[in-house]
Amino acid sequence: MSEKLRSGYTTGACAAAAAKAAIIIARDGIVPQTVEIPFPDGSLRSFVVARAETTAGGGMASVIKDAGDDPDVTNKAEIRAEVRLGGSIDEKDCLVLDNIRLRAGIGIGRVTKPGLAVAVGEPAINPVPRQMICEAVRQVEERRLVEVIISVPLGEKLAEKTLNHRLGIVGGLSILGTTGIVRPLSAKAWTATIEASLNVAWETGLREIVLSTGRTSEKGAQSMLQLPVEAYAMMGDYLEFSLRKAGEKGFATIHLVGMWAKIMKAAMQIPQTHVRHGALEPRDGAALLQKCGAEGELADKLNNSNTAREMYGHLLDAGRTDIVRSICLKARDYGKRLSAKKVRVYLVDAGAKVVEHV
Repeated sequence: MSEKLRSGYTTGACAAAAAKAAIIIARDGIVPQTVEIPFPDGSLRSFVVARAETTAGGGMASVIKDAGDDPDVTNKAEIRAEVRLGGSIDEKDCLVLDNIRLRAGIGIGRVTKPGLAVAVGEPAINPVPRQMICEAVRQVEERRLVEVIISVPLGEKLAEKTLNHRLGIVGGLSILGTTGIVRPLSAKAWTATIEASLNVAWETGLREIVLSTGRTSEKGAQSMLQLPVEAYAMMGDYLEFSLRKAGEKGFATIHLVGMWAKIMKAAMQIPQTHVRHGALEPRDGAALLQKCGAEGELADKLNNSNTAREMYGHLLDAGRTDIVRSICLKARDYGKRLSAKKVRVYLVDAGAKVVEHV
């Protein structure tokens, strides 16, 4: 029997729960023991409030992050929110999100380099967590101005154990999450799931398989490929394993689908694409892009890039879709070598659109 791993919650979900508890205190003077918040998938989930108190300007509450069985450095960290209602709210150094003014408190990093999902100078609170915080607060207060300060008391110390310093996030942690849920990163669980997906596809008579790195990539492939649902296998970061197993199984065609950073890693022949195991060194990525034809001012920009995302932006700004295609071709060659089968590669953007396929 396979080991069942327990899922947990992201820092973004915890911040949203803390913010809802704090706004209840600020508006009603009631200190809740639990709060329920909406998740991106439409579900409602309940959180225990760890600390809560009234403050001179409103309320403060915190939630202790439970990352489940995921080896996350933020597991058991206190995620805190302080809220102030109405009045004159200084908009300096805050994110203006309709009626909500969102600020980074102690232990939250600030973005100093381009290439991330958050703009330079802004708090390292990613887009989905921002949305979750706002939705949780607006369940209580829709109209009046609300100031929300998110903090992680031990954030700066915990950030030393992450890659934030390499990404240009200084002063603390990032508030992350795209679904609100942390799913355990277990090699055994992942590879077992991948093999099961391949087996199901094969047993239903399919001879084509789609290997995608995530839900956005898979959605992009589904918009282009007219294949049954059983043809789609979520490989996550297990690139080499998935390609080899798909080849061994006997699939005639393998459709490899991913966003830019993962396709670049495939082109660079990095077998396991999660940052814990296969960090993309910007200088190595820039060197590969130069071999594919980047030169002059573009080469300088690539050499000074902080992330694969930033490199991709420079390529598009320069109109060098030929280099983008070259990277996809190199990823295809890697896939063919590992699987010994026909491989097609699809590059998907953040909007789940296939922007290149070879």
